[in-house]
Amino acid sequence: MPVYEYECPACEKVIEVQQRMSDDPLSQCPDCGGPVKKIMSMSSFKLKGGGWYADGYASTQPAGKSTSTSSTAAPPCKSSGSCPCAAANS
Repeated sequence: MPVYEYECPACEKVIEVQQRMSDDPLSQCPDCGGPVKKIMSMSSFKLKGGGWYADGYASTQPAGKSTSTSSTAAPPCKSSGSCPCAAANS
């Protein structure tokens, strides 16, 4: 069952109540009988990591990137002096 938090402005207390989702929300403070309002509280769990979609189903290429590796530019030559590929690219 979920835990809900209520705040009483009259006595300035925060009350935690275990209720079913189908139960009506509290309207009165159990301590002073004043009106209460439901407050948003932090979640009791955190989602960490890439998740099942990113780990198992997402493509490895970023969107918009081409998967072809063809290139018209020649790779740089690592040899010094006269290079046969430099003459071919001229």
